[in-house]
Amino acid sequence: MDRDEENYYGKHGEPRKFDPKFRGPVNNRHCTDVICCVIFIVVILGYIALGVVAWVHGDPRKVIYPTDSYGQFCGQRDTLNENKTILFYFNLLKCASPVVLLNLQCPTTQLCVSKCPDRFATYIDVQASYRYRPDQWNYFKQFCRPGFNNPRKSAAQVLRDEDCPSMIVPSRPFLKRCFPDFSTKNGVLTVANQTTFKDGRGKTRNVTDLREAANGINIVLNARSVGMKIFEDYAISWYWILIGLFIAMLLSLLFLVLLRFTAGVLFWIFIFGVIGIIGYGIWHCYWEYDHLKGIPGSDLTIYDIGFQTDFRVYLQLRQTWLAFMIILCIVEVIIILMLIFLRNRIRIAIALLEEGSRAIGYIMSTLFYPIVTFLLIAICISYWAVTAVFLATSGEPMYKVMANQTLCKYANLTCDPETFNTTNVTKLCPGAQCTFAFYGGESLYHKYIFIFQLANAFVFLWLVNFAIALGQCTLAGAFASYYWAYRKPADIPLWPLFSSFGRAIRYHTGSLAFGALIIAIVQLIRIILEYLDHKLKGTQNSFTRFLLSCLKCCFWLLERFLKFINRNAYIMIAMYGKSFCTSAKEAFYLLMRNVVRVAVLDKVTDFLLFLGKVLVAGGVGVLAFFFFTQRIPVFAQEVPTLNYYWVPLLTVIIGSYLVAHGFFSVYAMCVDTLFLCFCEDLERNDGSTAKPYFMSASLHRILGKKKLSPKKA
Repeated sequence: MDRDEENYYGKHGEPRKFDPKFRGPVNNRHCTDVICCVIFIVVILGYIALGVVAWVHGDPRKVIYPTDSYGQFCGQRDTLNENKTILFYFNLLKCASPVVLLNLQCPTTQLCVSKCPDRFATYIDVQASYRYRPDQWNYFKQFCRPGFNNPRKSAAQVLRDEDCPSMIVPSRPFLKRCFPDFSTKNGVLTVANQTTFKDGRGKTRNVTDLREAANGINIVLNARSVGMKIFEDYAISWYWILIGLFIAMLLSLLFLVLLRFTAGVLFWIFIFGVIGIIGYGIWHCYWEYDHLKGIPGSDLTIYDIGFQTDFRVYLQLRQTWLAFMIILCIVEVIIILMLIFLRNRIRIAIALLEEGSRAIGYIMSTLFYPIVTFLLIAICISYWAVTAVFLATSGEPMYKVMANQTLCKYANLTCDPETFNTTNVTKLCPGAQCTFAFYGGESLYHKYIFIFQLANAFVFLWLVNFAIALGQCTLAGAFASYYWAYRKPADIPLWPLFSSFGRAIRYHTGSLAFGALIIAIVQLIRIILEYLDHKLKGTQNSFTRFLLSCLKCCFWLLERFLKFINRNAYIMIAMYGKSFCTSAKEAFYLLMRNVVRVAVLDKVTDFLLFLGKVLVAGGVGVLAFFFFTQRIPVFAQEVPTLNYYWVPLLTVIIGSYLVAHGFFSVYAMCVDTLFLCFCEDLERNDGSTAKPYFMSASLHRILGKKKLSPKKA
């Protein structure tokens, strides 16, 4: 006979008498999964050591600052480049795409400059006029190699040795690099309002010749413009966004507090509120669709206008509002059908939620525990990101031969810039340069950087899942203390949340780490599959794509199933203090013996809580929409002038949903714990004086079949 059975029977198997001081099967614990706990602690120590090593070898300045052809940082203090913060490319036409530029792999000399060129000029023209117009040479030479001041050197030799660029064009700094100042005028691509330029080699070329070298620059510049406008919108509306999130928090707290008394009424309000909001959306979409009838240009399709950064353009199309209306109608019909066919199950779920609301009412501190989980996950994310950056920037400057000739056999080979000029490479490959390529090394540490990055990602996943598991087990222990209290609330232990947290850390770190490890392994496999799928997108092998799709689907389902099992295993751990495998097995069999109740209560409860989140986010979102579009006369003067009103609007909606999710996740954990405790209570007790039920009378009437014996004071 094991320890938990002695809670119900004596040592010789006879039924024990009921003890009013009994607190349920949460005492008499011992450490579980000790081996996994030791491994987990060792991994954490190793993770700290990895971070220290990465910190010693890494240098995040390699990410923050661009690097010239000599491996020096642009803008680095106490160097010659201290005031030269921007990277300039001698011949942008040699670069295949912006991706090459950002990776610093462009086969042309790269120089740190204090500012980008603001005019068109060629070396040949400047050289021809330097005697009577020295100001032009003085301006042009700042884009030449440091120390070069010999305008008498022939243009052919200068361009061959890349002492100076053959041309400069008006440019703007972006990502601390000089890019041509592209703009579109009447549908024609221009640079500084000009469509042609001299290439410095005796030819006049069209600006469109820069398109291949600067492929995607227009999109990048548009993204920069949009990004700056979005940043401005956040800068002037951030406090209104915080007010919206604060309102969402108050609504979530208010709903959870009121659930203790009017759970059924509030949840029916949730349901019909969501139906009403969607109904209003359908009416508004139809109104906009009908209002645009006959307006010139409104009958164009989304395909006709293509991608536009200004979302308001799409709102001028009837097709946009028709698509919105169809989507909302489909969602509305689905919700109504679900309510019709699940109406009886919804009543049962609401009754269970009322019991959960009472539990939270007695243990209000549980509502704020998600903040602890959020902080733990934020720490994990921060440590992972910092470690990844330092690992990525570990290494010494590596130099490669950059040759203009495609047949040069030395191209892309490593070289030493100090001895490069003494080799015969420049003779065999005229114009070849020994330029900085990337950061790396030949040591053992540098060879296994990829392995360290993989380990960094894996441990990060493990720690995040452990933080989630700790939160679930802590909340489950607190709510189990409520359920297994015979006289509620008199027998509820003092500080149940803190006691549960202490038990989880002291006794069950190994079990929680074991469950988190399983999830982390599956998630890492899914990441690898996503990486392979991304790499093989261009392949024509249909079988490979089909196999990858099947594997991704299978591991997604596996992760969902394991999370469900782990969640219930943590509840059993919180109740009985057994190992992870034993708790998972007992939770699984317990759920299988009550599979109908699981389907009825668990999923319907999740659906109702989801509707609550949608109502909170939708209600705050509608309020924010009317506010930011100046449709509330009282606050019309307070509304900030925005470039895109949807920026703070979407932020408020998404943030409100996340805030509501944090509070409602506690409620969901409460319901799951009470349900599992209820199933365990039904199986272990029979309502007699010797083995009375621990459930409340109302909960027994909802789901029980046997008569509940009266409780004695």
